[in-house]
Amino acid sequence: MDDSEIGDTDADDSDWKNTLIRVYLFVCRRWSSGLCTVAQRQSNNSHPDFTDEEVLTIYLFGLIRKRETIKEIHEYAEDHFPEWFPDLPSYGGYVQRLNRLSAAFAPLTEAAIAEVNSEEVIETLRIADSFPVMMAKEKRSSQAKVAPQIADKGYCSSKDTFYHGVKLHVVAEKRPGTMPLPDRVGLTAGSKNDLQALRQALPVFQDGELYGDKAYVDSSLRERLSEEQNLKLLTPPKKSKGQKRLSAADKLLSEAVSRVRQPIESLFNWIDEKTGIQEASKVRSVEGLMVHAFGRLAAAMLLLALNP
Repeated sequence: MDDSEIGDTDADDSDWKNTLIRVYLFVCRRWSSGLCTVAQRQSNNSHPDFTDEEVLTIYLFGLIRKRETIKEIHEYAEDHFPEWFPDLPSYGGYVQRLNRLSAAFAPLTEAAIAEVNSEEVIETLRIADSFPVMMAKEKRSSQAKVAPQIADKGYCSSKDTFYHGVKLHVVAEKRPGTMPLPDRVGLTAGSKNDLQALRQALPVFQDGELYGDKAYVDSSLRERLSEEQNLKLLTPPKKSKGQKRLSAADKLLSEAVSRVRQPIESLFNWIDEKTGIQEASKVRSVEGLMVHAFGRLAAAMLLLALNP
C-alpha cells in the first residue's frame, strides 16, 4: 500500500502528513502548557527517546485514521511512517507507555473540544444524554470483572442489552444545522442513573433551556432550576399511574423535545462510527478503560476540528 492509499479521511499523501503534523503540534502545545504534570516521571529515565508526546500523537492519529485497536495503531505507525517515529517501542512497551498516560486523556478531550469552531454554538440551548462504553454484553456482563473500581453492570435501553462497563455523560450545546458540541463530559459506572450524574454538572449552568429524555424527569428539580438558575429543564412527559395515554398537549411536548434532542443522538452515532468507542471488549484495566473512552472522544473532537 502506498502513502496515498493509507487514509480514509484525507485525499492524498500531503493531506495525511499535514494531519499528523497538526495532531502532533496540538499534543505538544497542550503538553507544554501543563498536561505534562499528570505524567511526571520519578525514574532515572525521565526523558525517554520516544517521548510522551509521540505516544499520544500516534494513538490519536491512528484513531483518526480508523485503526480500531492499539495493536492496529502500533502496526500502522510501524509500517507506514517509521522514519517519523524511529524510537517506537515494541507493541507491549507502547501499551505500557500509553496506559501510564491514562490521566492525560480527559484533559486532552477538553482541549480537543476547544479546538472545534464554536462560533455558531447556542449557549442557552443545551442537550443532556449518555451512551455506554461496553466491555462485556448480555450473559458475559454478569461475570465480567474488569476495572471494578469504575465499571459495573448497566442496561442500555436503546440497544436493549445489559453490559459491563461505564457511561459517558454529555451536556452539549446546540449548533444549528449540524451536530451539537459537547460542553461538559463525565464518566460513571454503567449502573449510575443519568439524572444523578447530571446533578453534578448542573451548578455551572445558568439561563436558557436544557433538554433531556425521560431519565431526567424530576419535577422538584425542574422548579428549583427555574427559580434559582433561570434554567428550564425540558423532558418528555411521563404517564401518571393508571394513565393509559398522554394528552394531546403532552404528545406535542414529547415530540418537540425529541426533535431538539435528536442531534445529540446523531453526535453519539457519529463518534461511535468514527472511533468504535462503545466497543471496549479488549480493555483489561482501569487505565486502559480511561485511554479507550477519553482517547476516542478526544480523537473524534480533533476530527471535527481538523475537518469542519
